[in-house]
Amino acid sequence: MSEQNRRNAIKNILAGSAAIAVGGALPSGASAAETKAYMLKGNINHSVCRWCFGSISLEELCVAANEIRLKGIDLVPPKDWDMLKKYNLVSTMCNGAEIGLTKGWNDKQYHSTLINSYREHIDLVANAGFKNLFCASGNRNGMDDETGLRNCVEGLKQVVGQAEKRGVVLTMELLNSKIDHKDYMCDRTQWGVELCKRIGSPNFKLLYDIYHMQIDEGDVIRTLTDNNTYIGHYHTAGVPGRHEIDETQELYYPAIMKAILKTGFTGYVAQEFIPVAADKLGSLKKAVVLCDV
Repeated sequence: MSEQNRRNAIKNILAGSAAIAVGGALPSGASAAETKAYMLKGNINHSVCRWCFGSISLEELCVAANEIRLKGIDLVPPKDWDMLKKYNLVSTMCNGAEIGLTKGWNDKQYHSTLINSYREHIDLVANAGFKNLFCASGNRNGMDDETGLRNCVEGLKQVVGQAEKRGVVLTMELLNSKIDHKDYMCDRTQWGVELCKRIGSPNFKLLYDIYHMQIDEGDVIRTLTDNNTYIGHYHTAGVPGRHEIDETQELYYPAIMKAILKTGFTGYVAQEFIPVAADKLGSLKKAVVLCDV
């Protein structure tokens, strides 16, 4: 597909979002508040990351999530779960157990703190009826990859048994170390997959962030297809810039979503772009429609 054809295809998908409307057409650029009566195909479980829409109150985002037909919201702390439940939404990726992105399971000096925190949060997640719990590798800080793998395995194996018993999936995010998260260790799919293999539990998976992995390794469709067994969650965003996933960026999300669907994936795909358009919720709606294959 030529560059011009690719851009035209995306524009047509966005402009054609009216096809999913019930009883009427959706105007181009319609806000979420104007799109209450449309249906999604039901093949993809859509979500959105809370932090990207921080200028909007959580309750307003919950209302919009229902109107856009999202299943839930990513990265909402436990103190706000009641708000999600008020709107029949799921915390699609729970967080709060981690110390941070730079201080993670690859460094044994943090194991005691992490083990206590994850034991507590695994129960919180399970008791709330949710499933996924975020975790991070931490930065290298001069550590080689093999040592980091061994340290992660040693620490995570002390909590993954509890996760199995409670039906919680510990999910480590793949982040790029080229632009956004310098020195982060889990910055390649191969490293993350090796960690999954060594832990050997269906309750430890990877959060494959399409934006981050396009930056660090590319070959997105082949990589997610070949390693789908180890992927439990997806994040989206436009490359370059991490903004709207429209015709201004290099990734063609309809093809990526079709590849994800073809693997048999039944988890969540969360929009994690930082909107630059004035109508932020309109941008969210357009992204969901674009990814709804």
